[in-house]
Amino acid sequence: MQTILVVEDDESIALLVKVYLEKAGYRVQAASDGDQALAMFSEINPSLVLLDLMLPGKDGWEVLSEIRARSSCPVIMVTARGAVEDRLKGLDRGADDYISKPFDPDEVVARVRAVLRRPALLVEPEVFRIGSLMVDFTSRTASVRGEPVPLIPRDWELLAFLVRHPNKVFTRSQLLDYVWGADYDGGDRTVDTAVKRIRQSLRDWPPDEGEIATIRGAGYMLRVQEK
Repeated sequence: MQTILVVEDDESIALLVKVYLEKAGYRVQAASDGDQALAMFSEINPSLVLLDLMLPGKDGWEVLSEIRARSSCPVIMVTARGAVEDRLKGLDRGADDYISKPFDPDEVVARVRAVLRRPALLVEPEVFRIGSLMVDFTSRTASVRGEPVPLIPRDWELLAFLVRHPNKVFTRSQLLDYVWGADYDGGDRTVDTAVKRIRQSLRDWPPDEGEIATIRGAGYMLRVQEK
């Protein structure tokens, strides 16, 4: 039986969705805020997350970013009707589908089924290897030539994000948004400092395999040698 994590702070909506999904044969767990959602995500390893964007504490954007930094678990986001920018933003950040409020619970079940029917080959692996660099999204660790790479949690999340998007340039603002979250009010120097720490931690990674490159006037990219 597949487990669905429903992240919704409106108790009546969460209960309605839970009833319909359970009737369709799914096991359902519910979280009412972002922090609880991430804790439950780690604990139950769901098959899919149904994620409302408007949450107390960490909002849906932060939750989506943290899920994507550690897992390829399918995520269907729930947005306000007509919020086209939110839908596009969510899909660009790695959401698999979206549902607009108010919704028909039968539509929720149909979309869950559709996403879970997608071929397993489309699901990204939990371990990425680039030459001698290995990033494990299950244990949230990294190593070079089998030796552990010391990284604080946020630096690991930044490295994991770049590893998922090799040879793509991101501005500092984009990295702040994707990794630190849209509500983070720190400056661009935060990214520069994190990149400096990661480079130091990856000093034994051969440059002919890859590197975190500075793109003048643009930002950063994980440059990987094409085979």
